[in-house]
Amino acid sequence: MERLEEKTISSKEIFNGKIISVRVDDVELPNGKTSKREIVKHPGAVAVIAVTDDNKIILVEQYRKAMERTMVEIPAGKLEKGEDPKECAHRELEEETGYECKELEWLTSFYTSPGFADEIIHLYIAKGLSKKENAASLDEDEFVNLEEVTLEQALEYVKEKKIYDAKTAYAIQYLQLQEALSK
Repeated sequence: MERLEEKTISSKEIFNGKIISVRVDDVELPNGKTSKREIVKHPGAVAVIAVTDDNKIILVEQYRKAMERTMVEIPAGKLEKGEDPKECAHRELEEETGYECKELEWLTSFYTSPGFADEIIHLYIAKGLSKKENAASLDEDEFVNLEEVTLEQALEYVKEKKIYDAKTAYAIQYLQLQEALSK
């Protein structure tokens, strides 16, 4: 079986921003030749599937500059340095939706774009939701509209491309599978 690892020969940071940094690595390929790899470094993030007692999914609509459009997504946000993902999930749920939860279960973690970025998202499901008095507020540069939708409405949003990001599509498919398995 062929060795697939790439050995880093040199690495140079070319950008260091508020959220991400970018570096260019010179690598030795398995066949002995060399190549360059552009790598986006990201602190990681959490995403929360928030389900109400009447089985509605809480979604947030927000403008995404990179896409130049609004998108409907599950609540999510980046990890602060050294922050526990479960604590971050509680924080992001409260900040983006005003809800707190009695149950928060880790489902899985996944890489968003492993071909060029190391961002990992830790996905949780939140149940036993209640509106929190004096909930933490959004970051000063965040603006969202809340929606509570059924699974069927969420599936329509996928068809209509209102839901158009991988983490939210993954979450909707997870809920669809859970529903199918419970029958």
